[in-house]
Amino acid sequence: MSDTAHGITTGAVARRLGVSPTTVRSWGRRYGIGPTVRADGRHRRWSPADVAMLEEMCRLTASGVAPAEAARTAQQVRSAAVRAGDGAPAAVPPVEVVTEPRRSREEPAPQPARRAAAGSGLPLGDVLLECRGLARAAVRLDGPTMEGLLQDVLAQYGLVTAWEEIMAPALHAVGKKWESSDDRYVDVEHLLSWHISTALRRAAVTGPADACSAPPVVLACAPAEQHALPLEALAAGLAEQGLPTRMFGAAVPAEALDAAVRRSGPTAVALWSQARSTANIALARHVAGTSFGVLGARRTPLVLLAGPGWLGRTPAPGMARPAGLREAIGIISRLYAESAGSGGA
Repeated sequence: MSDTAHGITTGAVARRLGVSPTTVRSWGRRYGIGPTVRADGRHRRWSPADVAMLEEMCRLTASGVAPAEAARTAQQVRSAAVRAGDGAPAAVPPVEVVTEPRRSREEPAPQPARRAAAGSGLPLGDVLLECRGLARAAVRLDGPTMEGLLQDVLAQYGLVTAWEEIMAPALHAVGKKWESSDDRYVDVEHLLSWHISTALRRAAVTGPADACSAPPVVLACAPAEQHALPLEALAAGLAEQGLPTRMFGAAVPAEALDAAVRRSGPTAVALWSQARSTANIALARHVAGTSFGVLGARRTPLVLLAGPGWLGRTPAPGMARPAGLREAIGIISRLYAESAGSGGA
């Protein structure tokens, strides 16, 4: 914090809490939770006691307490802090502002941020501050904040890091909470998934122009697999590289996948399986052996066995099992680079 004596700005508070500045301001308008100081009579400045109040507000709303009730309790926390004379700089640690530029795939992943003081009620562990903020917003069913945070992290970190270190950990934590709480978090999981899907599809649409003359990458879930979000992340990552895709989504019947492969002649087929029970290795072998193209120059696609359902399965010739999104994008990008270098499509 650069100026402890005068408090910190709304933007700095929002970054600390992992919420949007709009959310902080709306709490002030709706529930009377505002700063005790306004610099020059205009700009909001939040004291250590104010920040403690907002942290309590986040903790309570993330635990399912109604915002109005949470605000009343949080204001009591501030009052107690003021009575105790809690204005020392140590009461509010320096705000961590993430300023790293967008990274290339060759650069090391960012280190996890320090744990925030206010939790989301979800089993997150050590994660980036933005992941914790996304989880808090999801538990509050705060759609506008989720949308804003997802746009920000995609712009700041790029698709791969945003997925691997922010979106996926939040989804995993919600899923674990759902399983352990008698389905109390079903609404949270559905809303978070919808917003992540929307952000990923928007990222895919705004990527570089699709190289339409090149054979596409076919993206499909195994016939019994319903979890398509990781494939949407792959579609967005490939779009970011300017590579063409054809997304077929969840639970694609074997006959439909076979027809799609024969009609599109793809460079690669990413077949997603979330659980071992949906990992259809016979179908993967069939797709890997499907040939197309003119006589004398027939080719077959590379099949990527994507997802944890394939763990323990040994890839056959014509298959690869990427360890994650970054590796999958790298494998497919090299295929297109090699094809271009050899004068292929």
